[in-house]
Amino acid sequence: MHPYDPKSLEAQAQQFWADQRVFEVDEDPTRESYYCLCMFPYPSGKLHIGHVRNYTIGDVISRFKRMQGFNVLQPMGWDAFGMPAENAAIKNNVPPAAWTYQNIDYMRGQLKLLGFGYDWKRELATCKPEYYRWEQWLFTRLMEKGIAYRKTAPVNWCPVDQTVLANEQVIEGRCWRCDSEVERHEIAQWFLKITDYADELLADLDHVEWPEQVKTMQRNWIGRSEGMEVEFEVPGQDSLMIYTTRPDTLYGATFMAIAAEHPLALAAADGNPEIAGFIEACRKTNTSEAALEKMEKLGMAIGINAINPVNGEQIPIWIANFVLMGYGTGAIMSVPAHDQRDWEFARKYDIEIRQVVEPLDGSAIDLEAGSFVTKEGRCCNSDILDGLEFDTAFKRIADRIESQDRGSRQVNYRLRDWGVSRQRYWGAPIPVINCPGCGMIPVPEADLPVVLPEEVEFEGIGSPIKKMDSFKKISCPKCGGDAERETDTFDTFMESSWYQERFSCPDQGEAMLDERAGYWSPVDLYIGGIEHAILHLLYARFYHKLMRDEGLIESSEPFKRLLTQGMVLKDGSKMSKSKGNTIDPQDLIDRYGADTVRLFIMFASPPEQSLDWSDSGVEGAYRFLKRLWSAVQEQVADDSAFIEVDKETLGDEQKAMRLKLHETIKKVSDDYDRRLTFNTAIAANMELLNSVSRYRDETPVGKAIRQEVFDSMVLMLAPIIPHICHRLWQDLGHDNVIIDQAWPEVDESALVQDSIEMVIQVNGKLRGKMQIGADSDRASCEAAALANEQLRRFLGDAPIKKIIVVPGKLVNIVI
Repeated sequence: MHPYDPKSLEAQAQQFWADQRVFEVDEDPTRESYYCLCMFPYPSGKLHIGHVRNYTIGDVISRFKRMQGFNVLQPMGWDAFGMPAENAAIKNNVPPAAWTYQNIDYMRGQLKLLGFGYDWKRELATCKPEYYRWEQWLFTRLMEKGIAYRKTAPVNWCPVDQTVLANEQVIEGRCWRCDSEVERHEIAQWFLKITDYADELLADLDHVEWPEQVKTMQRNWIGRSEGMEVEFEVPGQDSLMIYTTRPDTLYGATFMAIAAEHPLALAAADGNPEIAGFIEACRKTNTSEAALEKMEKLGMAIGINAINPVNGEQIPIWIANFVLMGYGTGAIMSVPAHDQRDWEFARKYDIEIRQVVEPLDGSAIDLEAGSFVTKEGRCCNSDILDGLEFDTAFKRIADRIESQDRGSRQVNYRLRDWGVSRQRYWGAPIPVINCPGCGMIPVPEADLPVVLPEEVEFEGIGSPIKKMDSFKKISCPKCGGDAERETDTFDTFMESSWYQERFSCPDQGEAMLDERAGYWSPVDLYIGGIEHAILHLLYARFYHKLMRDEGLIESSEPFKRLLTQGMVLKDGSKMSKSKGNTIDPQDLIDRYGADTVRLFIMFASPPEQSLDWSDSGVEGAYRFLKRLWSAVQEQVADDSAFIEVDKETLGDEQKAMRLKLHETIKKVSDDYDRRLTFNTAIAANMELLNSVSRYRDETPVGKAIRQEVFDSMVLMLAPIIPHICHRLWQDLGHDNVIIDQAWPEVDESALVQDSIEMVIQVNGKLRGKMQIGADSDRASCEAAALANEQLRRFLGDAPIKKIIVVPGKLVNIVI
């Protein structure tokens, strides 16, 4: 018997799949499609074990769906633009393109070693001009529609990397890449009007099969709220317009807070060095909500007042570092008694704190301890609103403000338009030409793509293309005069927002998408980490709707079903290089083989839960594979011909073995398909191997049943450990290959039992077991239990009060 040699058999299986191109698929209208997609990786240089887990889950599901008869698409590509390549270029003196392509080649090899069944002819890299030309094309179309626009806005600015940072890229006030202190700058940026789609993005969450946690995160990020826009007059100045969801608290407003960039603040700073200095300090504050929530609340009064429209009171106006010009109107009304942030600010600067909401029971509140924040109260100290609860108070004050033409009811959103400009080099150029005479001109379609120069040298900070006249200088397509290209590049979320559609037709050179997208889209199952639950998924949904409205695709959502896999932990902590607890997948493959890695990852925990790495667990997976190998080799050692099994003449032990087999097939099918609990599917097969190993019927019928068990077991495990199953299927005597086999079917007749085992209890305690006919009625079960020899010593002469029968399970005798 040959020993299990994963290195050689895995190489043979992978070579067969490659030679036969078994995972390459074409559109087939006669077959039902299934599109399984994992979030594609950034080509950082090496796969980490989190990648391996993500892609193993996707591969297992894809292989299973193929066995079910679906036409399965499982592609792979590279999210190849981004700042890490620029940092590597500076550190290693190598162009980002060369660094990226080298990493792609290495990581592609690692993916192939793991046996993932990708359609490699569809591979794409987002840094290739043939890919990003189409997002450039769509952007020019969106400019014409007014969905893409440019404006000046406050941003997080990294002074070292010389680029804008998204809020999520700012960690405790510092850049996530270089750890430098982030500043707030006002610069011109390109935006996409995602807010135009806010209602649809909310509504369509009801039509996708996603984890409720993810839907909640998206709903909260979009943040639809119903409130009022209210005008506060400022004598001698333009009025302040504010938005509030609590107009019922207007009588409690004791100060107004404006952003440092607000026109009133800038006007106050003119000739006032103290205010000007405070505004400059605010510019160094990062704009993320998390940072604004945690930082010390600072402010400065500007010496002028606003007029409260409900009572005519004069309210001082303060510049506050927690108010941003890019959010809403850049001004808020502050009610410190009923907002904790405002309460902290008021306490710090000795501003009045006025209660205008009280508990429903009229009990006192302690405003010395903190604010009283609730909608479950009633108004007080509020003139016409006194005694009213929230809904009634909202309507009454809204009617009054609208009748005075001082405001109106509004629906507002937390969501802000998507800023897509980045000042880095390694990204897709924004296809815009800036002409002194004609303004901002979209690059004509015939001149696309605007190709990013790949042979560049970094001379310190900043993007090299901003200094390259060969890239920047151009003639205006309208007037022919001297003009310059836009040197900002797209946020890399742009590339990752539509790659799922491009996989359907990556070779299409004349259009962004073609009819093939209609066959595959939307993705049936999308797999990735929950850390991408908000921005990536939200932007992908938005982009899908933009392409739909452009007539490129018919569906409204890109991903039908979402699976968010858990993290991989080591010793209870998330793996990281800084902690020194990372696992190199290459070392594991070299030592145990890819199937061991795949088996352990799928067995250690369900996909949605965290996986705690265990070296002993990997060893255990390897031992199981060797045991499976040996069991099959023992089965095939006898080359005698197998016979057809006459199911009507089977003995009890033979029926029991087939019962166990087909119960396992039924359970494992459900684990794979509905539940996605592959750990229990593996456990069921381990149990089946134990059972067939104890089954010693060496008759021709017995051996035929054993063959059926091994055939079915290898089929059920093939999606998880495909290399060893490829070989074992051949060893079991089959002329065809397992990759083309159908999923094993349940033989319902094998599940029909002549007799069943029932538990016997006395007063709820186990006292024995008995075999009884499967079709026995209640009376027969009672009689058989009372006649059981084991039971008599527990009953004695005690009178029986009642007998409880749970059909097919137990008889409980109460004495």
